[in-house]
Amino acid sequence: MCRFYAFLLLFCGVPFALCAQSAERQLPAQKYTISGYMRDSFSSENLIGATLYNRSDKLGTSSNQYGFYSLTLPAGQVELVYSYVGYATQTRSFMLDRDVVIDVDMVSSALLEEVVVTTRKSDQIQDRTQMSALHIPIAQVKAIPALLGEVDVLKALQLMPGIQSGGEGSSGLYVRGGGPDQNLILLDGVPVYNASHLFGFFSVFNADAINNIELLKGGFPARHGGRISSVIDISMKEGNMQQFHGEGSIGIVASRLTLEGPIFKDRTSFIVSARRTYIDLLARPFIAAANAGESQNVIPGYYFYDVNAKINHRISANDCIYLSAYMGDDKFYVKSEDKDDEYSASTTKTKSDVGLAWGNITGAFRWNHVFTNQLFGNTTLTYSRYRMNIYMKQWEKSPMENAEEYFGMDYLSGIEDWSGQMAFDYLPSPNHYIRFGGNFTFHTFNPGSIGVTDETIPVDFGGKKTRTQEYSLYAEDDIRLTDRLKANAGLRWSMFGVRGESYHALQPRLSARYLLTDDLSAKAAYSRMAQYVHLLTNSNLGMPTDLWVPTTDMLSPQYSDQVAAGLACNFRSEYELSLEGYYKTMSNVIEYKEGASVFDVHSQWEDKVLQGEGRSYGMEFFAQKKTGSFTGWIGYTLSWSDRQFEALNHGKRFSYKYDRRHDISVVLMQKFGKRVEISGTWVFGSGSCVTIPVGVFDATDPIYPDVQEDVTAYSERNGYRMAPYHRLDLSVSLIKKKRLYERRWIFGVFNAYNRRNPYYISATKDYKSDVADFFAPDTGEQTRYYYRQVSLFPIIPSISYQFKF
Repeated sequence: MCRFYAFLLLFCGVPFALCAQSAERQLPAQKYTISGYMRDSFSSENLIGATLYNRSDKLGTSSNQYGFYSLTLPAGQVELVYSYVGYATQTRSFMLDRDVVIDVDMVSSALLEEVVVTTRKSDQIQDRTQMSALHIPIAQVKAIPALLGEVDVLKALQLMPGIQSGGEGSSGLYVRGGGPDQNLILLDGVPVYNASHLFGFFSVFNADAINNIELLKGGFPARHGGRISSVIDISMKEGNMQQFHGEGSIGIVASRLTLEGPIFKDRTSFIVSARRTYIDLLARPFIAAANAGESQNVIPGYYFYDVNAKINHRISANDCIYLSAYMGDDKFYVKSEDKDDEYSASTTKTKSDVGLAWGNITGAFRWNHVFTNQLFGNTTLTYSRYRMNIYMKQWEKSPMENAEEYFGMDYLSGIEDWSGQMAFDYLPSPNHYIRFGGNFTFHTFNPGSIGVTDETIPVDFGGKKTRTQEYSLYAEDDIRLTDRLKANAGLRWSMFGVRGESYHALQPRLSARYLLTDDLSAKAAYSRMAQYVHLLTNSNLGMPTDLWVPTTDMLSPQYSDQVAAGLACNFRSEYELSLEGYYKTMSNVIEYKEGASVFDVHSQWEDKVLQGEGRSYGMEFFAQKKTGSFTGWIGYTLSWSDRQFEALNHGKRFSYKYDRRHDISVVLMQKFGKRVEISGTWVFGSGSCVTIPVGVFDATDPIYPDVQEDVTAYSERNGYRMAPYHRLDLSVSLIKKKRLYERRWIFGVFNAYNRRNPYYISATKDYKSDVADFFAPDTGEQTRYYYRQVSLFPIIPSISYQFKF
């Protein structure tokens, strides 16, 4: 560990010192620094990405992830303009003759009767160096029509260009041709390994507890790493430091409640948010009626819950600590028990409990410290655990022997992480924004093992736990080279240790933007990414049976190289437009061998998988309006994605399952005064690729030569496409403010025109003499395949009741 910190100082300290010296040479002697925090005036929540600039020389900066900002300017009269989307602009004029600390409380436009909300160019899309980044205001996420009325953060991200779902109603994400394991999903900086409830139909994130969402699908800065396709950074609210407040919702599937407020005003705050389904509770009367007259009580059920909690404490003006946690579980079960009145005193009675349970636990402790007015530091310790258990329990009681026998079996898999991170922001001048830091993670992988207990004797077999270590260091600088040219240059180093072996990767990152006009810029980026964890999956959804496994001496890390270029434009300070093209290559992507099963415990998981190459390229268009009574976006993606494995499809390239040529999303939201809001989404996507049976031929059984068998021949892998997918969702919100609270009735329709979208294709064969597609020569019979499209969701209405106080 000492060597790690020594390397951290060497790796990050050298560029830090060089940049600091460069800044000192460039800056005249009489310069002073303005620093502080930008916060919401109502709740004291830190504002991420709020902007500040000096009106006279147009030099500016933005607040970091924790609301801190720093701007160094020449001595003299300054006129500072503070702005943030959805908030009233503030101006401060004064003589700058010393270092100054100014904490700014921004007033939300929702609290003002009439306000002009503007954005400074440095906060607009054409001025940012970063490309391929998406930001969705939480208000828009909550306004989007939702399946069964359940607001879902990940489903909102699926409506963005370059991002696809894993299937009808699924919350899975496939970003620019990547797989679900190639997305780094962070909740308050902690990885979440399974982000789905209800077998993938809802995400684990409660929108009431979320403050900010950022998704990066390319042009990754050096501070991000660990996955090769995307980074989804979700920040929780910190809790209202001024007043006690709450909000909640009662819906068809689940209800939720969020409470927040000060423990000590302006010093300590808390937030607690909880959600639970009640499908199992509502179904009990119907199950009891179904069991009437049966010899057994059979009780199936399913539920999920999640809880978010956070405490935020300001120790001083320079120090703040946070403690946050998440816990969530899903459980599907079937319980059965023999009824007493159906058996005599001499009959053995049985009771069983079979089910599937999975869930996440995460925790984070964070310390923010302002070292100087130009140097901000963040130290974080985190814990993350994902666990899945398929279990079976059975009890048999014999009245004659007055004894009870027990048999139990558990199939367990999961992953557990302990991590630490140090990250620093250094702002020596308006021309440099330097970030550097390091991270370590200790992983424990359980790739699947079975535990059997028979008469209290436990037996375990299957995979063994694997313990690994992952380290990373990074340094980057957002550089203003000229008035029109900015660049972000960085380097990330990572190392992964497993079974006495170590893998190292240097990952250069470079992005730049050039202002063609004040409202239009050209952007380009290159990034190399490395990934040391893999997901074994043979389902279309983010199922809990998917297994997380590490890079080993038999399984290489995944790498990607991505280049992107495009144009970004701001129109009338209201509309953001972007057009991007990208090309991405992926090496050592993972796939199950033909016929391999996740539950085959007689062979090691490393023997079940293949590694190959992947490729993705395309173009994306995005137009978004974030402010005003009318908001929304339009996105279009034209893309290609394929894979190549030596042992699959005869070694030839084949289309990735989620290779969709065209993908369109339209999201519109309109407010009518303060009492009515309507919203609608329309999506279209080319059909997903599938492999289907195309024929039957005779083959001789190798063990019994006299026996002939029908063998099915299949198309090329993913050689056919299902029908296109399209769907319209609508929502109406009726709002009324009472003296003590605000209530909303939300009426929604999912799949409004009842489109029977394909979920999968089933193929069945039938032997008939009158119709034929294929011929079996030994019998003279003809075999015809019938293909049937299976659809999942018809038109589904929903209603929910929301409240705030």
